[in-house]
Amino acid sequence: MSAPPTTNADARPVESRDELVAFLESGSKPKSDWRIGTEHEKFGYRIGDFSPMPYDNTPGETGATVKAMLEGMQRFGWEPAYEGDNVIALLGNEKTRGGSITLEPGGQFELSGAPLETLHQTCDEVHTHLAQVAEIAGEIDAGFIGLGFAPRRTLEDTPVMPKGRYKIMRAYMSKVGTRGLDMMFRTATVQVNLDFGSEADMIEKYRIALALQPLATAIFANSPFKEGKPNGLLSNRAHVWLDTDRDRTGMLPFAFEDGFGFEQYTDYALDVPMYFVYRGGDYVDVSGQSFRDFMEGRLKGLEGERPTLDDWESHLTTIFPEARLKRFIEMRGADGGPWRRLCALPAFWVGLLYDDAAQKAAWDLIKDWTAEEREALHQAVPAQALNTPFRDGTLLDIARDALAIAQDGLKARARTDSIGADERGFLAAIEATLAEGRTPAEELLENYNGKWAGNLDRLFEDYSY
Repeated sequence: MSAPPTTNADARPVESRDELVAFLESGSKPKSDWRIGTEHEKFGYRIGDFSPMPYDNTPGETGATVKAMLEGMQRFGWEPAYEGDNVIALLGNEKTRGGSITLEPGGQFELSGAPLETLHQTCDEVHTHLAQVAEIAGEIDAGFIGLGFAPRRTLEDTPVMPKGRYKIMRAYMSKVGTRGLDMMFRTATVQVNLDFGSEADMIEKYRIALALQPLATAIFANSPFKEGKPNGLLSNRAHVWLDTDRDRTGMLPFAFEDGFGFEQYTDYALDVPMYFVYRGGDYVDVSGQSFRDFMEGRLKGLEGERPTLDDWESHLTTIFPEARLKRFIEMRGADGGPWRRLCALPAFWVGLLYDDAAQKAAWDLIKDWTAEEREALHQAVPAQALNTPFRDGTLLDIARDALAIAQDGLKARARTDSIGADERGFLAAIEATLAEGRTPAEELLENYNGKWAGNLDRLFEDYSY
């Protein structure tokens, strides 16, 4: 999640809904300005017992901490951001080439990457970040692993990060679903943020993104364990999202209706219940109230006050559909994973959506899918992944078609590195998955039931960064 927003006491209140619509529309860019932003989360743990790292040690306690990681990373040029006396994020600059490092509620360590032009740059960024993380972690006896769901920790033994927004969210989650706390404290993902050229381009991209998110979930399924044993699922992370908060999650069938665009998404977001408003360095709990209430000066606790565009931008980050619209589109459907899969996810989506012919082919692939079919995939893939039945075959058949489109799209982009290789090489992890017809989660289960003999210590030993 994002670092604390900036505050400006003189910021002009939003006067009308049209300004909120225009904010989204301002994301439209010429193709020459389209960029790739990759975000990925990972679980930190203490070497020895694989326990989660707390934010800081209590008096007399020793061991690796999240705070020590944040302090150590500053040697690479990252600048600390504070909430009270606590460092809770690191902000990028010219030295780091942008980006930020933030904390999820349970201490998941997230890189929000800079907007970059090519996948070569994106994968260099991933490699550099993980090398920096490994250097600091090695000094404090910590490790990091990429999975979609924490394989051992319980909610009770998961530390809580000292961020005000998480206290508000934690209290609200139990009112709106059964798995919200799992989402906050025990899941991790990899996402990619992509641009659009116009409202019409956004509409087509957004529909493709929503329809194919279950496919991304299936390809990248990587969370088959919970509290030390198999959980009966291949993506427990995706399963958790099915009952987190239905007011702000899901497949958004209205996005496929005639007339969808920036206005319709704005109207949807206006009615999604809020969590908080950031004022004077503090998070004000307004949970359950709508941004529409805020526009009318009717928020309890902030009576008479009206929002700024900063408030709108912050609110948009608290809406969690499978694909999220801001001034770009976020692809949210994949489990966290190892280095090569962190590079493969943006390659998949860039290949589908950043070449005109590939985007048309992706649209042709999904344009006749019904709302019922899209929702059925969304519900089934956490357990069945690529084996999910679809029409006359399975999702594996669709995955192979989509991969071919992405390969063609990356070939057409023709963005090469210093030795002349284009971006298709970053799809290699997906190619291997689809050639075998076996998800990462199934590979983990095979190891668990085979050479690991049920010992999850081996998971950390074999798959950590």
